Amino acid sequence: MTRNKSIAVLALTGTALFMIVLDNLIVASALPSIERSLHTSIGNAQWVLDAYILTFAVLILTGAAFGERFGRRRVFVIGLLIFTAASAAGALAGNLGLLVAARTVQGVGSAILMPLTLTILASAFPPERRSAALGIWSAIAGIGVAAGPLAGGAITSALSWHWIFWINVPVGAVAALLSPRLFEETRGRREPIDLGGLALASAGLLGIVWATVRGNHVGWLSGSTLLAYGIGAALLVAFVALESRRDHAMLPLKFFRESSFTVSNASGFVLHFAMFGAFLMIIQFLAIVRGESPVMTGVWTLPWTVMPLILSPLGGRLGERLGPALPAAVGLGLVAAGAFEIAALVHPSTTPLALVPGMVSLGVGVALVLPNIAALAIGAVESQDIGKASGTLSTARQLGSVFGAAVAVAIFQAGGRVGSLTAATAGMSHALVVAGVAALSGGLLLLGIVPGVARVLAGWRGAESALAERS
Repeated sequence: MTRNKSIAVLALTGTALFMIVLDNLIVASALPSIERSLHTSIGNAQWVLDAYILTFAVLILTGAAFGERFGRRRVFVIGLLIFTAASAAGALAGNLGLLVAARTVQGVGSAILMPLTLTILASAFPPERRSAALGIWSAIAGIGVAAGPLAGGAITSALSWHWIFWINVPVGAVAALLSPRLFEETRGRREPIDLGGLALASAGLLGIVWATVRGNHVGWLSGSTLLAYGIGAALLVAFVALESRRDHAMLPLKFFRESSFTVSNASGFVLHFAMFGAFLMIIQFLAIVRGESPVMTGVWTLPWTVMPLILSPLGGRLGERLGPALPAAVGLGLVAAGAFEIAALVHPSTTPLALVPGMVSLGVGVALVLPNIAALAIGAVESQDIGKASGTLSTARQLGSVFGAAVAVAIFQAGGRVGSLTAATAGMSHALVVAGVAALSGGLLLLGIVPGVARVLAGWRGAESALAERS
């Protein structure tokens, strides 16, 4: 593939990625307006957000599997058409039921697109240029997450909530027209779809994600929450048992024998757990405690959101030189440091300017981690299995986002029940500490597979075994 065509592939996959990640949170700022327009309660309107999250998180593995079997370009275009049509339906929805249905279908399109953006991009670039491309891909994902609340608030204020859906329609239509011309058709291994695995994985993830997104509304220890967790966990155990016996598994368990694959997925989960939790708390602080408008909230978070855009390509190049594990470990350490610093600072009297150093640390950390965990996951498998690796990593990241947001909100609500700004900032601080601890744990996991550190650890284990034998 020529250099110009590779750049075009990066631009097109990046556009699709930005749309679907943006829609993760763009609705959050528009919920009050939707509530008033459709004459519903905020509790019911929350389903506009939750329906998208549910189908998105649950069906990523399915989208990846279909791309491997029927052709990545073909399934990518289908995903774009589904997402675009659902966006138009959401914009035209005249009642809450239709809007929730449209958002559910939108999530299906996103679940198809998310893993394929990474798979198609990785296939379009040779290994020596892949890390820089993954850096840009990662930067686009980070900006989409950060821009969601800002874009939702700004568009809703200037136009109406319908336009947060209309803006996807021309972009998605053009992307669907260009994809067959710019993408080469590629497939994974020629093997039948693992229908049993798809059914068990999807149903198990549905139970886990359902329980998590609804936990703060119905209670984490309520019967429905515990039942959903129990059923989901049991189905995922059954999925693992089934995959261990399959010759053509949708998720070959042999992938996890490679420590780099296992650690990259665990790190992707904890990064997004920490990132979403910290970002939501910073947004809450700026909006609730400091009273900033949606636009100014976005401006104050620029020190975080701009860093991945600028530095993710550099993070990818560092991974090429040093190996991806070390920059990713340092990055998670910086994410932890930023979360801890902001946790120590948040107070009703704290100015947004005081949070800038912590947000810079968070942004630089994310820029170092995102491209390198993708490189670790893809580099751990054969070229025919890139799609399966991409689907697994995308699922781990999305689950981290779901859990990170839910846990942060739960901690914030528990700490801020008194109703005072001091209590609210205390809850935010506690949630930020938890985000920092999660990031730090991921950094330590990554350090364990850095070649030099791994050799030292192996030496220690060998010495301990020798001492144990002598004793």
